[in-house]
Amino acid sequence: MKIDIGITETDRAQIAEGLSRLLADTYTLYLKTHNFHWNVKGPMFQTLHLMFETHYTELALAVDEIAERIRTLGFPAPGTYRQFVELSSIKEEEGVPEAKEMIRLLVEGHEACVRTARSIFPQCDEAHDEPTADLLTQRMQTHEKTAWMLRSLLES
Repeated sequence: MKIDIGITETDRAQIAEGLSRLLADTYTLYLKTHNFHWNVKGPMFQTLHLMFETHYTELALAVDEIAERIRTLGFPAPGTYRQFVELSSIKEEEGVPEAKEMIRLLVEGHEACVRTARSIFPQCDEAHDEPTADLLTQRMQTHEKTAWMLRSLLES
């Protein structure tokens, strides 16, 4: 059935493409955070293990919201590792970094998600797609706050 929500198909396609990149970034960050949760060690183990669990749980919920918005716009959501690797601006880690490096890499990942979300705003504004803009605002707030909290752990 044809979608008639007041946003052209071309605009919906451009927004869905941007959201697909955000979905890939978010899922890649989810995997990285979960990996670090499993593999962190050292004097900050308990704190980081629990913090990373809180973060990956939030990211797991976020991927669902982003994918559902893509579907609402009328397009398939990417859902394979291959698609995520092609779409994501966040790279996977080789090996197991030390705890402080894990924190630094997660800061970079959250900041990358913010940049990707921010890059979608022009299409949302032009198409008057307020629901997507709202989702992006919420994601940016969460990623910015998480990055700030992680950065705080690196300060002396």
